[in-house]
Amino acid sequence: MLGAARGITSSSSSRIFSRNILSKPPSFFTISRALAPSIPRFSVRSMADSAFKKVQIQRDDTAFDAYVVGKEDAPGIVVLQEWWGVDFEIKNHALKISQLGPGFKALIPDLYRGKVGLDVAEAQHLMDGLDWQGAVKDICASVDWLKANGSKKVGVTGFCMGGALSIASSVLVPQVDAVAAFYGVPSPELADPAQAKAPVQAHFGELDNFVGFSDVTAAKALEEKLKESKTPYEVHIYPGNAHAFMNRSPDGIKRRKGMGMADEDEAAVRLAWSRFESWMARFLS
Repeated sequence: MLGAARGITSSSSSRIFSRNILSKPPSFFTISRALAPSIPRFSVRSMADSAFKKVQIQRDDTAFDAYVVGKEDAPGIVVLQEWWGVDFEIKNHALKISQLGPGFKALIPDLYRGKVGLDVAEAQHLMDGLDWQGAVKDICASVDWLKANGSKKVGVTGFCMGGALSIASSVLVPQVDAVAAFYGVPSPELADPAQAKAPVQAHFGELDNFVGFSDVTAAKALEEKLKESKTPYEVHIYPGNAHAFMNRSPDGIKRRKGMGMADEDEAAVRLAWSRFESWMARFLS
């Protein structure tokens, strides 16, 4: 999850993104110095932990852990983490996805290989060190694992960093059957959404001020790119909502408030989940 701290204006966010996200994918965000002094460390926990089965997935000459929840023969959805890592919030999202409608089989690949950021500085460091091409390979291997283990069709979703990677997967991972991305757009160096091959649904907060990555301008630019792709798409913007508005657990709300995002729009969250469910059911059933 990323957000605007108190005191960070749209113009300062713009400077951050023009220097990093638009220049090279591994340095998406340089906000830790601005945010870190005001944000406490958070414990990493999830009431959902016991619901998950841990598996190991092989790709190339390496392997990584992943966490699975849901019915064995259900359509699969790869759930991609925010910059924090595989923490309580991404597990909450995966558990929610597994319980939607007739049910999905959700799988979270551990892109950070067991590491989790407990504060902004740590999350920044972990994301700066991410091998983005390697992360795409992890997504590809995760899709293949789900299809080899009972899921006839597989979608990809993700939040913030994971949202950007989700859209990238629609371009770079031909096995993907549908994508739903939350507040994140890949850099041009990583993937061009105009080349998307899988249907893409995208969700953004109107008050998100990370210019070029997840603000309204970025959302509208993504929509124009998706028009070129000739694949089905939807781009939704939620009035009055900031970045990471889907994070509604008690710890997630506390963390968002610490980062200056106090909006609590439960109706928008319900609407987004409803749209997500309809989209994935349409293309994965």
